[in-house]
Amino acid sequence: MRKIVLASTSPYRRNLLKQLEIPFVVSAPLYIEEIDQGIAPELLVKHLAFGKAQSLARHFTDSLIIGSDQVFVDPRRRILGKPSGRQEAIQQLQAMIGQPHTFYTGVTVFDAESGESASDYSEFSVTLRPLSVEQIEAYVDRENPFDCAGAFRVEGLGIALMEKMEGDDYNSLIGLPLIKLTALLERFGVEVL
Repeated sequence: MRKIVLASTSPYRRNLLKQLEIPFVVSAPLYIEEIDQGIAPELLVKHLAFGKAQSLARHFTDSLIIGSDQVFVDPRRRILGKPSGRQEAIQQLQAMIGQPHTFYTGVTVFDAESGESASDYSEFSVTLRPLSVEQIEAYVDRENPFDCAGAFRVEGLGIALMEKMEGDDYNSLIGLPLIKLTALLERFGVEVL
């Protein structure tokens, strides 16, 4: 099997990829993410995922490199990323109450040997239940979700914030759409099963 590299510093993505039971190594991408409000979110996350994967090609010349990135979009179609701190996290969560917000998660498999790549994305919508400011603050103070788009971790205490979740692959909400990734890996000869 080809060497597989996950271009990510995210422990959440690493844990998700472990579910596929394929050997891989992890390396921090050499790529600076920039959110451009003028680009459609589904294209933006594919671009960011590609940039992360491609950024490691010089260091892993014979490998398949996986990149992934995520943004979320509010009802006014503004693209938002990770909160910069406690206050922004609280504001992001307050804005999500009672209104669906859509998370877009892009994934790329980049073949460093041939230069070929394949990308896809997944959408997942969430709506938070009615919450008081005190509940939101308690959540933020307990979870410190500053490394997550949307300021919550659905795989942790964040599930207690939810009223409704919709999408094809809940893994995309955590940060790596495994259904899409499995299909992309098959294009490059990696059969998970």
